[in-house]
Parts: sequence; structure tokens; C-alpha cells
Amino acid sequence: MGAHWSGEITIKVDHQLIRTGPYRLIRHPIYTAMLGMFVGTAIVSGQTHALLGLALAIIAYWRKIRMEEANLNDAFGDAYRDYRRETWALVPGVF
Repeated sequence: MGAHWSGEITIKVDHQLIRTGPYRLIRHPIYTAMLGMFVGTAIVSGQTHALLGLALAIIAYWRKIRMEEANLNDAFGDAYRDYRRETWALVPGVF
């Protein structure tokens, strides 16, 4: 993503729809990695509060994914809708 990445949901000047690398399979690989770290922490620690942290992260990322996808749909239209049909949001074969 390079210069197109931002913590804020925004479309930048000359923004491009990236469909290479991990983005050819999943639309939000950064969130997949972050949630994977939460899952790993919950498993390794075996602590209830780690599961609570995982649940909160899932809720937060699900909300942000919905907001980002609406923004990308507005910006890229049919190209983004095609991309959504061809990829998974977070985990190939699951979601």
C-alpha cells in the first residue's frame, strides 16, 4: 500500500486500488495480522482478559472494515465491487 496507507479512513490524491501481494487474496491483511496476534496472545496466555481483548478487537475491526469498504466503494465503484466478489475480507475461505 505504501503511501496509500493511513490510520484514518480517507482516499488520497491518485489513490489506487491495490490488488497485488496479500491483497490479491484478502482485502484487509493488516487487520488479519493484528487479529492473529490477539488470538495468539489469548491462546498462549490462557487468560480471560485476553479473550475480552480479542472480542473488543474483533468488534473494532469489524466496524472499521465496514466504514473502509463503504469509502472504497464510493471511490472505486464497480472496480471495488468486483474486487469484493473475488476476495475475502480477513481469512480466505472463512470471512
